[in-house]
Amino acid sequence: MYQAPRGTQDILPEDAHLWAFVEGVARRQAALAGFGEIRTPTFEATAVFQRGVGATTDIVEKEMYTFLDKGGESITLRPEGTAAVMRAYFEHGMGSRPQPVKLFSLLNTFRYDRPQKGRLREFHQLDVESIGEADPAADAEVVGVHWRYYAALGLRGLRLVVNSIGDALCRPSYVEALRAYFEAHRTELCEDCNRRLATNPLRLLDDKTPACQTILDHAPASIDHLCEPCGDHFAAWTGYLAAAEIPFSVEHRLVRGLDYYSRSVWEVLPANGGAQSTLGGGGRYDGLAEQLGGRSTPGVGFATGIERILLALKEQRVEVPAAPGPRAFVVHGPGIARVQAFQLAEHLRASGIATDLALGDRKLGKQMASADRSGADVALIIGEDEAAAGEVSVKNLRGEDGGEQQRRVPRADVVAFVAEARP
Repeated sequence: MYQAPRGTQDILPEDAHLWAFVEGVARRQAALAGFGEIRTPTFEATAVFQRGVGATTDIVEKEMYTFLDKGGESITLRPEGTAAVMRAYFEHGMGSRPQPVKLFSLLNTFRYDRPQKGRLREFHQLDVESIGEADPAADAEVVGVHWRYYAALGLRGLRLVVNSIGDALCRPSYVEALRAYFEAHRTELCEDCNRRLATNPLRLLDDKTPACQTILDHAPASIDHLCEPCGDHFAAWTGYLAAAEIPFSVEHRLVRGLDYYSRSVWEVLPANGGAQSTLGGGGRYDGLAEQLGGRSTPGVGFATGIERILLALKEQRVEVPAAPGPRAFVVHGPGIARVQAFQLAEHLRASGIATDLALGDRKLGKQMASADRSGADVALIIGEDEAAAGEVSVKNLRGEDGGEQQRRVPRADVVAFVAEARP
């Protein structure tokens, strides 16, 4: 038998309501702050991600699913959402709309990575973007959506860490300071760190190799190398966070994993977790539009992994609303009773009443056992007697009487009776 590809998963009915809950809260929180939904293609021209994400990032170098289509064009399954949203912003002339344009997506993304807890090759994200406004209040607004989303889900004890990595004016001098520092420790660094030192020293700060951590912890801090505009932006941004009573701490090693970030960056982590357990993060990306060939356009956003949220909900034993079951379950005898039962179930469904129906040739006792397991409030029974009399026996399955109450109702009145009755 075939199996799902490694690093992917099937979401079964008993778990689908958890996904629906997490996605529903996301939609409500986005709407509260005026963010509208956008849906971009599952794949894009490879250049969108090479230019947007960064050619020297691990995502582009090692993790993208890239192939030539039948027309010979290089296509990539999206490894993240921001670059595609920025492409859509320009393609559809959103720059002429009132700014910022505030967008969110619930999307599946793809990275060829080693599967592990909370990290799959096909994974799902909430992606929130605010494009067209450089005001640090926009950064704080997006962080507010991010922070309230977790609170609305019922997650507790989370930590928000923030940093500024400067911009194209002040970051080069900071990168040189990093390069000089790490060159002095080259022999103590792992192979990956030495490779990154040659291509992008900033990426060393995000390395997770245990042997390198002490060296990385003592590296120069970016906030000590900010130019005056970046310093002012950071002070204003964190001031807005403080005014909104969103708790945060500054983490000088925080750089995020994508090249398009500038100035503000942040992550949200469980209180007892490290970077590997990050629930989500984001930042400002004022240079991304130009990397994609558009005019200079500021932007800020975040992404959070749905699979990691589900793990956190389970670990914290957050009570999630149960999946709604059927209101009624129709059981029946053979012959004309079976036909009447099918007709009744369809009438109930057409009236907006969730209804399940016993199928096959099971005896009445087994059908009633299925009705009880279904979680339905009432069982609607059409046996030979009921079919002949034009009636339905209605049995309460969930009331205080333990489900013993049962009465006959004319078949023409069942829809109204079920709609009004209480378990």
